[in-house]
Amino acid sequence: MQAENVESKVKIANDVVGKIATIAALEADGVVAMGNNITTEVLSKVGMKNIMKNVKVDIFGHDVKIDIAVTVNYGINIPAVSSAVQDKIKQAVENMTGLSVSDVNVRIAGIDLPENR
Repeated sequence: MQAENVESKVKIANDVVGKIATIAALEADGVVAMGNNITTEVLSKVGMKNIMKNVKVDIFGHDVKIDIAVTVNYGINIPAVSSAVQDKIKQAVENMTGLSVSDVNVRIAGIDLPENR
């Protein structure tokens, strides 16, 4: 008996890529929250859906473009943190999905001041 070649396709939703990117961004040193109004401590209470407004994902075939907004700690090197966020997101998305990340645009939406801690 000869096995038939069955071509299967996997489609990954933009929200799935966005969640991967969000988790990866929050793992970067210096990032304290997504966007400018929600801390990671509140994240568990309000859920992932509310922070997804801080991530935009565009998938074109096997290429992905990600725009993400984060809040960082006061006093850190913003370009270094942005670069770390880009690297973490690119690595996580590519490893988990097999897609190729062409762009990760990081917007610093806020700074967590010492009196906010």
